[in-house]
Amino acid sequence: MPRIELNKKKRLPKREGGKRRVYKRKPCKFCLDKVESISYLDYSRFQKFVTERGKIVPSRISGTCAKHQRQLARAIRRARVAALIPFVAE
Repeated sequence: MPRIELNKKKRLPKREGGKRRVYKRKPCKFCLDKVESISYLDYSRFQKFVTERGKIVPSRISGTCAKHQRQLARAIRRARVAALIPFVAE
């Protein structure tokens, strides 16, 4: 019977051959549309990147690149201060 080695930290069995899963990254929707900047007044553009609770969706889930994720977060924060979108859902 082969002995199963356990990972020291999480006590999970190690994968055979040390292989990791490689996930295909989602394309940035703003890069595909060739968007230069994201305005806080254009709520329809970034509506999909805010949850029902009013949180900003992280880039690993939404697929936005780092440049557009920073612009998106800045636009959402400015829209909240300008009272265009709520800080939290009721």
